Amino acid sequence: MTCTHPETMGKTLKPGERLDSLQYETLRIIQRADAFRFGTDAVLLADFASARCGDRVVDMGTGTGVISILMASRQPKSRYAALEIQPDMADMAARSVRLNGMEDRVEVRCCDFRAATALYGYGSFSLAVCNPPYGKAGGALLSQTDARRIARHESDCTVDDVAASAFDLLRTGGRLAVVFPAPRAFEMMFAMRTHRLEPKRVRTVHAAADREPKLALIEAVKDGGSMLHWMPPLILNNADGSPTAEWKRIYRVDE
Repeated sequence: MTCTHPETMGKTLKPGERLDSLQYETLRIIQRADAFRFGTDAVLLADFASARCGDRVVDMGTGTGVISILMASRQPKSRYAALEIQPDMADMAARSVRLNGMEDRVEVRCCDFRAATALYGYGSFSLAVCNPPYGKAGGALLSQTDARRIARHESDCTVDDVAASAFDLLRTGGRLAVVFPAPRAFEMMFAMRTHRLEPKRVRTVHAAADREPKLALIEAVKDGGSMLHWMPPLILNNADGSPTAEWKRIYRVDE
């Protein structure tokens, strides 16, 4: 499925929607209670991906648009193609982009990222980011609504789809950054290597220092050499339950 992003008419918010603060400057985002809403994983990925000046970034499955909006706020001299297969979610993301005055940096398109090379061409991007569905096909109860099912379960998008599409969209030397459940990190890295995306950086995410990792942040390079760099673990909470200094940096609490 491929289509241009829907035109927004009327008020900023539609029935059932709400406007949430991203808790940084005046950034806000439109969300809906009955659809997938962004979480900590999206915020962590936006920080980990680290867009560079002049990067052309493709956000594969943007959802509410939160990753592109956060990354664009950190690196204003990069450009984003935020792709979302669900028309209503793409519409919300496009309105959030306009609400934050980022139309010159972030383009929202309603399309399946697996067909995005037809829109943008082969090797058009220097950075790809993806927060793919976590629910393994056949391994969990499906969410009740289509929006949540598509966002959370592999029935519509697999790790192989992510890696294959990123390979086509990235130029040689381009980077793919993802966040994925730590127990399944090998699946993601295997898919990356299958499609000539060499894992380069890995950072595990822990709720506390004495807890096993729940998430893994992984960056791969198209046609890169085989050398994996394990970054220091990302600990979210101190022993007393308070946020760590690194959590505060990522959430820009003290800025």
